Amino acid sequence: MKVIFTIAALALASPATAHSNKVSMEKRGDQLCFTSNGSPNHSIGSFPNRGNPHSFRAQTVRLCVDATPKDSGRITTAPTSGVTLTGIPIRPGTADYYDRSSPRGHSRDRSSGWNLEGMGAADMLGMDKAFAHVDERGLYHYHGVTKNGVLKASSGTLIGYAADGFEIHYGGKGARSSWRLKSGTRPSGPGGRYDGTYVEDWEFVPGSGNLDQCNGGKVNGRYVYFATQTFPFFPRCFRGTVSADFKGRG
Repeated sequence: MKVIFTIAALALASPATAHSNKVSMEKRGDQLCFTSNGSPNHSIGSFPNRGNPHSFRAQTVRLCVDATPKDSGRITTAPTSGVTLTGIPIRPGTADYYDRSSPRGHSRDRSSGWNLEGMGAADMLGMDKAFAHVDERGLYHYHGVTKNGVLKASSGTLIGYAADGFEIHYGGKGARSSWRLKSGTRPSGPGGRYDGTYVEDWEFVPGSGNLDQCNGGKVNGRYVYFATQTFPFFPRCFRGTVSADFKGRG
């Protein structure tokens, strides 16, 4: 089964660049594969910008997931969380860490142990209005959820598929993350109060929301992940078997 569809870009407030999304979805044996031109179905911000030195580049993106995902009995992680119905990678985390010696205040040096959180540092990282930006390859990818971004790729509540093949849905206020901002001040690194700028500012508090550690839950007896307006925004750990396509940078 192969379905190919094209979605025309819709303009956002300037400065922005209009692009047209082209994506195919194909089921091959036990895999569901998305191939796109790397362009979303909406306008994107201006790149490079103050927080992001890279330029957008349309490119072939191919990501395959398990078409019949099952709980593996263990939890794993991957740098790329999933793929939208429009074939754009979902990558909420970052590879940047607090670095006092860097002019930007952050770098790829992990020694501080304080990992920059994409949405918590959105301005620092040059996110556009869709809570997305581009990496050094010019690959456009999402860090958060907005109606002018990820939600334009939705089909009902379904917005895409996670790295292990389980569906990702947007449940609005009905899906509540169980991750909470810590109270007090950071004991090291950047110091200051916990404000969500770093991943380590958050902690999982079972039962504080209605979703599990991986931002998942059951709908009519079926396990799915959720995109939420608060941390972790998208699943960052997985109960199924992660496809090899998501174990690299995406």
